[in-house]
Amino acid sequence: MTTDQEAPAPVARTRSDPWKVAFVALLVVSLVCVVTWVLLGSRLLVVRGVAVTGLDRVSSEEVVAAVDVSTGTPLIRVDLDRSAARAESLDLVESATVTRGWPATLRVEVVERRPLLAIRVGEEYRLVDGDGVRIEDSSTRPGTHPLVRVTGEIEGSDAVRAAAAIVEQAPDSLLAQIQLIDATDTEAISVELGNGALVEWGDPERTRDKSEILRVLMREHPPTEDRVYDVGTPDLAIVR
Repeated sequence: MTTDQEAPAPVARTRSDPWKVAFVALLVVSLVCVVTWVLLGSRLLVVRGVAVTGLDRVSSEEVVAAVDVSTGTPLIRVDLDRSAARAESLDLVESATVTRGWPATLRVEVVERRPLLAIRVGEEYRLVDGDGVRIEDSSTRPGTHPLVRVTGEIEGSDAVRAAAAIVEQAPDSLLAQIQLIDATDTEAISVELGNGALVEWGDPERTRDKSEILRVLMREHPPTEDRVYDVGTPDLAIVR
């Protein structure tokens, strides 16, 4: 005995409507054109102000002038790297980061150079950063920054960089005692402490290790006048 089986209903084939496809394509193109116009051609997203942060010694006007982006420039067209490089061309600016602050602000974040050392220049003292760049001058010796002795040019000096590395990596307890860093010979740097003790530092290598070993030596053998700490070879440091 056989039973009749119903044939499966044919699957309806749908064809894309050419008008619908054309409409979607036109809509996408229109949206792209509108976005492009808003970003590049309209007055909606343009630079109306420059906001500068991180300033102490440098004025906001100096940074804005250095960045040199005209009001009305579309934000999307601002070359951020070039603008940052212009800000960094200022003597007291160590680094700068420029970003877009939608909808109408250019933001400049500045890191200023900070004084680390004092150098005797004639009858005055010059405060410099780790690259030897002049921050300011003083008629009296600054009590908050160690004095450094170098020869030759100050700005870009390897001797200044070596002395600055000691200051930056020394523990606060040691930094408070450093009076003079003699870096006239970068292979035989010496550090004079306020109580008369002397540290024979040697070359600029392994500054962090030397700082730590010196801290230990000073704890075990407190500084006194005429005491010498030799950390030139950190693994064989001695006290005399």
